Amino acid sequence: MKKMQQVGLLTFLLSTAPFSFAQSAPQVQVAVNGEYVTFPDAQPYVDTSSRRTMVPARFVAEKLGLAMQWNPQTSQVTLQKAANTIQLTIGHDYALVNGKKVHFDAPAVLRSNRTMVPLRFISELFDARVEWLAERNLVAITTSGHAGAVPPASVPSAPGSVWQHRRSTWLWDASLLYTQQEQIIRFASEHQLSAIYLQINRDIPPAVYREFIRKAQEKQIAVEALEGRPKWAFPANHDELQSFINWVRTYNASVAAHERFTGLHFDIEPYILPEWKSNRDQIVQSWMDTVRLIEKERRESGLTLALDIPFWLHQVKVPGTDYSLSAWMLEKADAVVIMDYRNVALGNDGIIANAQPILREAATLKKQVIVAVETAPSAEGPHTSFHALPLQTLKTELQLAQEHLGQYASFSGFAIHDYNHWVRLKQGGS
Repeated sequence: MKKMQQVGLLTFLLSTAPFSFAQSAPQVQVAVNGEYVTFPDAQPYVDTSSRRTMVPARFVAEKLGLAMQWNPQTSQVTLQKAANTIQLTIGHDYALVNGKKVHFDAPAVLRSNRTMVPLRFISELFDARVEWLAERNLVAITTSGHAGAVPPASVPSAPGSVWQHRRSTWLWDASLLYTQQEQIIRFASEHQLSAIYLQINRDIPPAVYREFIRKAQEKQIAVEALEGRPKWAFPANHDELQSFINWVRTYNASVAAHERFTGLHFDIEPYILPEWKSNRDQIVQSWMDTVRLIEKERRESGLTLALDIPFWLHQVKVPGTDYSLSAWMLEKADAVVIMDYRNVALGNDGIIANAQPILREAATLKKQVIVAVETAPSAEGPHTSFHALPLQTLKTELQLAQEHLGQYASFSGFAIHDYNHWVRLKQGGS
């Protein structure tokens, strides 16, 4: 009973908060859990009077796991899942939800011999999240963990993905390769790492990198070339960025395949600059120009591209649009690493809640997300890092987070920042 009271309230809220689109927009696309829905005949459209997205009921019902029946005598559609039943009648501006009349502002209609229903009403009534990505003219639906989500053990790999189920870490001090190669490789192997993000120090001879990468690849551990500075967001510093990319490409061309970096990894973070507060749009535009340059330069290199971004970046919009900057970054990269620096999995400000918005975007865009946590000391508060906590706590919280985040096809595992601090955590787990 409580569930259906919540449903009724949600329906009321939806009916009083229009889900608006431009009437002249091109054809609407629909994706459920990152997979596009194919409509063979009647296509989704925006009703000009209610400004609601109307979709063929049967195809969306199949994607959401709803049972559907059509009664031609009564012109009535019945949708059912578990104990919940919705009945919609063609031409009526209300539905019967478990027998109770609930009004909404876009009646079901017949179009091209298909029953068209308001998408948001149906989707959210059956515990699915609905988002409108205006720049792509796309409705993205994500079902909840108890409404047909893929369990963690069977999350499908994205085609061609090299990130699925990875564990990784940052290694910022490349001089450790002189004295601690064996220790680093042993630690990485024991903790089942599949990638190390290694900051490049060009004073170190290429032979040292060759030896380290060769040993890492023998353990099935990829090594990505890491660099980035906040000032790289400015065009005046693109020469430094270009020099880094050229160094990696030259190095890779001079060594054997099993001694090469597998990708470029950038940690730029211009939002820590004072200009971010005073002129954010200009900084965002410059950051985007930098990423465009990176994308262009690596296109024919055979290298993958990963970008480190904060978990809140979906709240920042591409200037002049309603499109999130995190989605834009996802489009340019093969994967993003979201710096989800919290030391608890649950709660409104926990690892899970903070990761979900970008994971949903990535699922729709068919990109990959690595969720990163912190083990270094942090001035942002005790909730941000595992620094003072036992290693077992890190293991426990990440396991709990994976149980929830594993429902997303875009989830590719965890990164721990960084090696030097992770290796110093108190023992008691792995």
